Amino acid sequence: MTKSVEYFFSIGSPWSYIGFDAFAELAAKNDVVITPYLTTVVEENGGIFSRNRPEIRRAYWTRDLKRWARVRGKELRLEHRPDLNDPTPASLFVIAAYLDGQDWIGVARALQHAFWSEAKDIGKPGVREAIVTSDCSVPRSEMSMAIDMQPIRHEAALNVFFNQAKKERRTFL
Repeated sequence: MTKSVEYFFSIGSPWSYIGFDAFAELAAKNDVVITPYLTTVVEENGGIFSRNRPEIRRAYWTRDLKRWARVRGKELRLEHRPDLNDPTPASLFVIAAYLDGQDWIGVARALQHAFWSEAKDIGKPGVREAIVTSDCSVPRSEMSMAIDMQPIRHEAALNVFFNQAKKERRTFL
């Protein structure tokens, strides 16, 4: 029987970026199939974006992120970032790659690296498309579902989890 794990993560989470490679390598080493579930911060559900946290809490968060980034060998650009759009729509590229049987792990890795190490604005459709079609060698036609679904609306993100494989909505209590 094939072993599998459901992986809930966000393209816009630095913690997901820092731990992603180690998680994917562990799954591969143990022949575990990963089913991705893309999430985002939903403030209406109690989530708090880092920019809205008290300064002392952000300072600790930043220090801890930098420490873990060093441990995992990741470059993390947190300061002096340009204003960035919401990275949540980049999740559609990961979902499209997964549904099309493409290398969704490579797509997620490339988008997260661009966002967190290079401070690229993956909230912009052209930036996302360029990253996925060049860095991941995924033909544009394979990403048509994600590209054609732009722009994603915030209301859609309120459906916190979406099971791509079964097309079922999951509720979050």
